[in-house]
Amino acid sequence: SMAITAIDPIKYNLLFERFLTPARVSMPDFDIDFCYERRQEVIDYVTNKYGAEKVAQIATFGTLKVKAVIKDVARVLDIPFNEATNIVNLVPEVLPPGKGGETVKVTVQSAIDHTPELQELEERGGIYAELFDVAKRLEGFNRHTSTHAAGVVIGQDNLTNYVPLYRDSKTGAVTTQYSMGLLEGCGLVKMDFLGLKTLTLLKHTEDLVRRRNPSFSLEEINEEDPYTFTMLSRGESACVFQFESAGMQRVLKDAKPNSIEDLVALNALYRPGPMANIPKYVDSKNGKIAIEYYHKDLKEILNPTYGVIVYQEQVMQIAQTIAGYTMAQADILRRAMGKKDPATMVKEKEKFIAGAVEKGYKKELADQIFEILLPFAHYGFNKSHAAAYSVIAYKTAYLRANYPAEFMAANLTNEMNSPDKFAHYLDETRMMGLEITPPSINNSDMKFTVVDGKIVYGLQGIKNVGEGAVECILRERDKGGPYTSFLDFLLKSEVRAINSKLLESLILAGAFDSLGDNRPTLLANMEQAVKYVQRRREDREQGQASLFDEEEEAIMESFEMERHPDSTLLEKLEREKALLGFYVSGHPMDIYREAWERAVNVNLGQVDRLPLKRQVSLIAMVTTIREIVTRGGAGDKMAFIQLSDFNGNVEAVAFPDVWKESGELVQVDTILGFKGKFEERHGRISFLIDSITEPQTLESEALREAHLVLIKPLCTPSALRDIMDTCITFRGNCSLFIHLIEEDEEGKREEIVRAGREFAVGHSDEFIEAIKQHQAVSDIWFN
Repeated sequence: SMAITAIDPIKYNLLFERFLTPARVSMPDFDIDFCYERRQEVIDYVTNKYGAEKVAQIATFGTLKVKAVIKDVARVLDIPFNEATNIVNLVPEVLPPGKGGETVKVTVQSAIDHTPELQELEERGGIYAELFDVAKRLEGFNRHTSTHAAGVVIGQDNLTNYVPLYRDSKTGAVTTQYSMGLLEGCGLVKMDFLGLKTLTLLKHTEDLVRRRNPSFSLEEINEEDPYTFTMLSRGESACVFQFESAGMQRVLKDAKPNSIEDLVALNALYRPGPMANIPKYVDSKNGKIAIEYYHKDLKEILNPTYGVIVYQEQVMQIAQTIAGYTMAQADILRRAMGKKDPATMVKEKEKFIAGAVEKGYKKELADQIFEILLPFAHYGFNKSHAAAYSVIAYKTAYLRANYPAEFMAANLTNEMNSPDKFAHYLDETRMMGLEITPPSINNSDMKFTVVDGKIVYGLQGIKNVGEGAVECILRERDKGGPYTSFLDFLLKSEVRAINSKLLESLILAGAFDSLGDNRPTLLANMEQAVKYVQRRREDREQGQASLFDEEEEAIMESFEMERHPDSTLLEKLEREKALLGFYVSGHPMDIYREAWERAVNVNLGQVDRLPLKRQVSLIAMVTTIREIVTRGGAGDKMAFIQLSDFNGNVEAVAFPDVWKESGELVQVDTILGFKGKFEERHGRISFLIDSITEPQTLESEALREAHLVLIKPLCTPSALRDIMDTCITFRGNCSLFIHLIEEDEEGKREEIVRAGREFAVGHSDEFIEAIKQHQAVSDIWFN
């Protein structure tokens, strides 16, 4: 083994010919994932190994797209910035499909054609006509250069023999002046050095686990760990690489994987196209239907996937086994099938059947197998990719099952700069029953860590606390042991590293809570305590006394704290939020958690999945209010309100009628119930409020509609019968609306059907749990 990768190609039956064959004309893609934090080290290593003159990163060109070209031309024409921004905001994000259902690209001309306001501006002539005329001519031209996020080229000799180079003014990186598409024609091989945060997560978790188990190594974990597969079979896969979506969690429950090979198959199947084969895979695996191999000679190839063709490699192996293809020929067949060229398919089919007959198979069997292969060659996934990612997925699942505190601490560290994801992981951590404590001057490290099974917030995550200050705090703690009091901390700290802003932030974030004095007391005495310690230092420097001539205990006893009552929980939480960015000790909405779980049917932490233009319910806390007066003679007031719940936040809009009726209820830090719709405008999601009420009222209101989202490819007749039987079992007063979702390369389509009155259902936790057991069910909510 060359130890290039930890994946054993023999164990997982991976084919080198899927990567490269003598018959392949173009070079394959080299996509290599590295720890997100150490990617630059790899580039430096390659540069040092092969020579700086032979290694470069790759240029990419930013083009003048619709909004950018209008904005740039407007600036040159001296159109005021605000007016230019208003014009740009009129450009739609997407356009309706064409007459044949094809996607219509947003260009300057198509935007004008579909937007009356833009048409009116163009017809007005003058500077506006010139703006659009010039914008149309410049659209699509290169605007600027930057460095490709992953691409690197390595030449066998000086790169200047092949391509011109330049040095990026921002990063200093040596970069090709040609973009990626032109490099192969110049005789260079492009490689993608990708930074994968999951590899960083694994490293952070491994480091944390080694604090209590020094011999632990992810390379030596049990690949058949029963705790891991039991957890996955329950659908508990949040934060598990490639398996954390709600849909995948349902598939895991149905499939009940018991090997990494099963994870590889599910990873490959859970994609548009092959997803339709998940029911057959699950039923075959669980013994509900007989495994179909088409021919006994294909059993060895199809046995790992229970008779379902999942991988591109299986297509190649079947062509080799049945029709006598070489692996190089089989790879050409696979690519030809993927392109769906009719003329090529006729020739390939004749060749396939002839080869099969020559090997002694019946013509009818060869014809049948070729037709079976056709869709799989197009939709099938590369097993090498699926295997590599599934082994990583298993490692994350193993850590979640066996070292949950360390795993979630590392996840939180990984996502500290991604507010929405961090909030989601924070909530997931709590749902796993793990305790998260605020920063502690004695227990915290630079990042999140684990102490006695509890996750402790990292000191660097506190606002106004820099990396240098944390290093000083940790260094002194390692040298002199835990701090015994606030004054002890000041006595031991380096003067230059500690300032009043930093101290105030540490106090309000709860870093000194474990030392005995409450936050208001420390805050009130902070300045006097700092002055006291500074005087002692000055006395020592002037030779009048030594800080170390007296017992430290006596020094500390000579300074008396003025006591103050402790802050309320809400006050503590608000200050934590201000300094940490998130609520850690709890959440102001905790008293409404039960109402939130019952009445709310959307997740603000998943903005990309929010249902648009449908009536939904929210229970959320008001964090900011911006009231404005509308234009026009009436001068009515409306408001933009920032709402936040356990998972995320959203900007809400209360138009004049709603604001006039309910605006008095809305105050900063109040928790209220809202009904309304999500809409996307100018690339941003907003919540348009229809009504505002108390959370208890929202919970108690009768729910009238149940909305069941089904994945259309999984809706076989038997699956639909089972779903309807479940609905009949839980009869109630909510009309049932079925949303059939289908997604492919052309986009996402939705068809909504109202079920008959006999399928009306009742709202209950039992019904929601039962309906979610069905594989075709993607989501359910009530209005």
